[in-house]
Amino acid sequence: MKKKVSGIFAPITTPFINDELSIEHLRENIQRYKETPLHGFFVLGSNGENKSLTDDEKLRILEVVIKEKAEHQLVMAGTAFESTGRTIAFSKRAAELGADFVSVITPSYFKKRLTDAAVAGYYLDVAEELSIPLLVYNAPGFTGMTVSFRVIGQISRHPNIIGMKDTSPGNMSGYLDACDEDFHILSGTVSTLFPAMTLGASGGVVSLANAFPVPCCELFERFKAGDMDGAREFHYKLFRLNRSVSGSFGVAGVKYAMELGGYFGGNPRLPLLPLKDTDRKLIKDAIKEAGLL
Repeated sequence: MKKKVSGIFAPITTPFINDELSIEHLRENIQRYKETPLHGFFVLGSNGENKSLTDDEKLRILEVVIKEKAEHQLVMAGTAFESTGRTIAFSKRAAELGADFVSVITPSYFKKRLTDAAVAGYYLDVAEELSIPLLVYNAPGFTGMTVSFRVIGQISRHPNIIGMKDTSPGNMSGYLDACDEDFHILSGTVSTLFPAMTLGASGGVVSLANAFPVPCCELFERFKAGDMDGAREFHYKLFRLNRSVSGSFGVAGVKYAMELGGYFGGNPRLPLLPLKDTDRKLIKDAIKEAGLL
């Protein structure tokens, strides 16, 4: 039986001061998150600005999160590189530091040559070398390619590939239909969390949980308790808010929402630009409308 991954995970942001990594603010955020119902963290993902970090920074961030989190909270580490070898090597470092899972986004630079056979081989080769489980990270908005149902059907049967974070639009039914019965799929956005769980998803990795972890977890808990009306109410509240935060302004929007939620957000690392004052007002108004400020 594969290790189950379920619940609400925050894809945590990386704090910067003057474009330099701020370990102090990262530590403070995690210490606050450990008092919330969050089931865990996705570290070094898209919201963590993975591609803007050095390998040394990535490892330091992982160390701090693993040390400061609550004992029951799990850590997924974003460990993907374009080559199989580098992905394996960095995934092993993450395992040594104490990560519970690795989350591996699809390589994409040579996307025209990344056939189903190449993509499946990439995941199978990585999983075979690791001592901790692997989750596929399907993010066509970043990679420009979508993992096929056929590939998920094949690789989901590997004992060390236990699940998937899916941010693609409209593919949840196809993935759930294709995958092995003990393969766990997580919604990649709060906007699809409720409908995804009605189809069989086991939770979500949702950026809004960086700023407002409690209502995101409340949606999940109400659903698990069978309170469909309550879960649906939270869904629409968070759906509208998410559209005005991450959906409109990406990482910069999430970081500003965190400031309003009582966490350190700061600015994204260059070349990503900070928000304009008009953008901040739009986000603040949306949070007020949701009753969270």
